[in-house]
Order: sequence, then structure tokens, then C-alpha cells
Amino acid sequence: MTTSRIINALLADLPASPIPVRGVYVGVHWTMVCSRRCGLAATMTATEAPHGSYRVRDVGRLHTKSAQELATWLTSANPLEASIGLAAYNSLLSLEGLPFQELNAAEVLKHRGAGRNVAIIGHFPFVNDLRPLARNLWVLERHPAPGDLPASAAPEVLPHAEVIAITATTLINHTLEDLLALCPPQAWMMLLGPSTPLTPRLFEFGFAMLSGARVEDEAAALLTIQQGAAFPQVQGVRLLTLSSENVNSDPHGSGVKSGTTPP
Repeated sequence: MTTSRIINALLADLPASPIPVRGVYVGVHWTMVCSRRCGLAATMTATEAPHGSYRVRDVGRLHTKSAQELATWLTSANPLEASIGLAAYNSLLSLEGLPFQELNAAEVLKHRGAGRNVAIIGHFPFVNDLRPLARNLWVLERHPAPGDLPASAAPEVLPHAEVIAITATTLINHTLEDLLALCPPQAWMMLLGPSTPLTPRLFEFGFAMLSGARVEDEAAALLTIQQGAAFPQVQGVRLLTLSSENVNSDPHGSGVKSGTTPP
């Protein structure tokens, strides 16, 4: 699997001057790195390996590194380090001035997917609501639930999909590039989940919409993440969506839609 094209493009956008890390917190479900802001990423480990097999380098000193250095861990083959890397990357993003909307991603997919072939990479809670609306609904999962397809079925179904939603954890496990290569160019695509980097850079890779999260109350988010919160239990977080249509509508080329207010 290849990761260089997308991840290298993301890392190339990092600020040149080192940004100090204020904290690194690895919860059982979510990882949070605080630098310019607090960034989230799903905590991923190799479930097939013995407990403790994948160890994080320099444990106890991560807070002494720059956020940029930690962000480069997104390239790591160690999924736990890659989780820290994505959270660090998200902590560095400047979100001000972008035309965010507070949209329900499930409702967007219901609208887009009605009567169409829909593929969802990752089993999200809304898939059962979407199933009766779509012509075909294919849910691809590494650990399939009843009604899901194994991830290995991607080459058979993705070329036939008209609407595609991909979990941002594919950046952590380094499968995103291979999945995008299977998607038809005319498909409408969304990158989805709290790990999603809310950067217009991802629109260059065919996504029409990014649905992610912004930490607005660091103390509340940290308290719940440290106590093992699944995402619906994480407090102090705001769900935000960024559309390529809105970003590209700015006539002055700033990437901001006229008349929008930063969140």
C-alpha cells in the first residue's frame, strides 16, 4: 500500500516555524494532541498482535517535541504512532476563515444516496437508516458486522459506487490511497469522522465534502477522553463540515465563501 501522495501533500502544508506541543493524551478510543489547537484522531492499535506489541517511541518525552515532528508520525507503520501523528496534524490546522457548516453527515448521505449505489468504508451508526433509501448499500469493514462486506471486497464494489463515504481512519492505517484508486472519477465522495483533517487540500484528491470535528472546550474533551469516552460521549467538541463547493466559490481565491463567518 502507498501513502506518500496524500500524506506528503498534507505534511507539506505544515507551518515552517516549530509549534510546541502542550499535551499528548492517548485514550482507549480517542487520541488528542494539543498545540496551536487540540486535534483528535481515533486511537488505533494492531488488534491481531499481542497486547503491548506496538510501543510508542520516546514515551514520556512526546510533549517536548514540536507538533510538526509528531505530525510526521502519520507515516509510521505503528498504528498507535500514526494515530498520534494525525491528532498532531489536526492540532496544527488553522480553521479560521473557512466556510464551515454544521451539517449532519448522515442526512447528507441520505439525500445524496437516495436511489443510488452507495459505498461506506467503515461501519457508522447511520448505515441501517441509509440502507432502505439506496439502490445498493455496501458497507466495507475490516471487522464486518452482520450485513457488512469484508474490506477485501473493495475492488468488486467501489468501481460501481456513485456515492462514497470513507472513514478518516484510512489515513491512519494507510489504506486511503489504495481505496481512492478504486473509486470512479464521477463518484461523489466524503471523508468522514472526527479524525478528518479539515483542510481544503483534501479536495485535490476528489473529495466533495469533509465531515469532522473541532475541539472547543479542551478541559471537557480531555476529561472524557481520559475516562474512556466513545465519540458520542466526548464533550466539548463541535461537528463541522467543509464543502468543496463553498470553498471554491470565493471569487477572490482566498478559499473563503463570501459572507461566511469563521466558527
